[in-house]
Amino acid sequence: MCTYHTETIELDGAGKGGSGWFILNRGAVYVDHPYHACHEHTVNIDFTNPDEGPSARVAVELTEESALALVDAIQKALAAAPPGLASARHRDA
Repeated sequence: MCTYHTETIELDGAGKGGSGWFILNRGAVYVDHPYHACHEHTVNIDFTNPDEGPSARVAVELTEESALALVDAIQKALAAAPPGLASARHRDA
Protein backbone atom coordinates (compact mmCIF):
# COMPACT_ATOMS: atom_id res chain seq x y z
CA MET A 1 0.00 0.00 0.00
CA CYS A 2 1.40 3.40 -0.98
CA THR A 3 0.97 6.32 1.37
CA TYR A 4 1.42 9.04 -1.28
CA HIS A 5 3.07 11.00 1.53
CA THR A 6 6.31 12.78 0.67
CA GLU A 7 8.57 14.62 3.08
CA THR A 8 10.57 17.37 1.36
CA ILE A 9 13.49 19.32 2.77
CA GLU A 10 15.85 22.05 1.62
CA LEU A 11 19.45 20.86 1.38
CA ASP A 12 22.88 22.42 0.99
CA GLY A 13 25.32 20.09 -0.71
CA ALA A 14 26.37 18.42 -3.93
CA GLY A 15 25.50 15.20 -5.72
CA LYS A 16 26.94 13.25 -8.64
CA GLY A 17 24.50 12.19 -11.34
CA GLY A 18 24.83 10.88 -14.87
CA SER A 19 26.07 14.28 -16.10
CA GLY A 20 28.60 14.75 -13.28
CA TRP A 21 28.55 16.81 -10.11
CA PHE A 22 25.81 19.35 -9.40
CA ILE A 23 24.73 21.55 -6.51
CA LEU A 24 21.74 19.98 -4.81
CA ASN A 25 19.21 21.98 -2.83
CA ARG A 26 16.20 19.74 -2.32
CA GLY A 27 15.49 16.32 -0.91
CA ALA A 28 12.39 14.16 -0.96
CA VAL A 29 11.69 11.01 1.03
CA TYR A 30 8.71 8.74 0.42
CA VAL A 31 7.62 5.10 0.63
CA ASP A 32 6.38 3.75 -2.68
CA HIS A 33 6.95 1.14 -5.35
CA PRO A 34 10.56 1.28 -6.54
CA TYR A 35 11.55 1.73 -10.16
CA HIS A 36 14.56 -0.55 -10.00
CA ALA A 37 14.98 -2.31 -6.62
CA CYS A 38 13.52 -5.80 -6.47
CA HIS A 39 11.08 -5.17 -3.62
CA GLU A 40 7.37 -4.46 -3.41
CA HIS A 41 7.93 -1.12 -1.63
CA THR A 42 11.03 0.85 -0.67
CA VAL A 43 12.03 4.03 1.09
CA ASN A 44 12.88 6.31 -1.82
CA ILE A 45 15.17 9.30 -1.45
CA ASP A 46 15.67 11.87 -4.19
CA PHE A 47 18.41 14.49 -4.04
CA THR A 48 17.73 17.19 -6.64
CA ASN A 49 18.27 20.68 -7.95
CA PRO A 50 15.05 21.46 -9.84
CA ASP A 51 16.61 24.58 -11.41
CA GLU A 52 19.08 22.37 -13.31
CA GLY A 53 16.47 20.00 -14.77
CA PRO A 54 15.97 16.24 -14.61
CA SER A 55 19.66 15.36 -14.96
CA ALA A 56 20.37 17.04 -11.60
CA ARG A 57 18.94 14.14 -9.62
CA VAL A 58 20.32 11.30 -7.57
CA ALA A 59 17.79 8.70 -6.43
CA VAL A 60 18.11 5.77 -4.03
CA GLU A 61 15.64 3.01 -3.21
CA LEU A 62 16.25 1.29 0.14
CA THR A 63 14.54 -1.36 2.19
CA GLU A 64 13.12 -0.13 5.48
CA GLU A 65 15.96 -1.87 7.32
CA SER A 66 18.59 -0.26 5.10
CA ALA A 67 17.02 3.19 5.48
CA LEU A 68 17.02 2.88 9.28
CA ALA A 69 20.63 1.65 9.21
CA LEU A 70 21.57 4.67 7.07
CA VAL A 71 19.91 7.06 9.56
CA ASP A 72 21.84 5.36 12.38
CA ALA A 73 25.14 5.53 10.46
CA ILE A 74 24.64 9.25 9.73
CA GLN A 75 23.93 9.95 13.40
CA LYS A 76 27.01 7.97 14.51
CA ALA A 77 29.28 9.69 11.97
CA LEU A 78 28.09 13.13 13.07
CA ALA A 79 28.43 12.23 16.76
CA ALA A 80 32.03 11.11 16.19
CA ALA A 81 33.04 14.37 14.47
CA PRO A 82 33.75 17.65 16.24
CA PRO A 83 30.51 19.67 16.55
CA GLY A 84 29.89 21.86 13.51
CA LEU A 85 32.73 20.36 11.46
CA ALA A 86 30.45 19.59 8.48
CA SER A 87 28.22 22.65 8.80
CA ALA A 88 27.99 25.60 6.43
CA ARG A 89 29.01 27.84 9.34
CA HIS A 90 32.29 25.94 9.73
CA ARG A 91 33.02 26.10 6.00
CA ASP A 92 32.30 29.83 5.78
CA ALA A 93 34.29 30.69 8.91
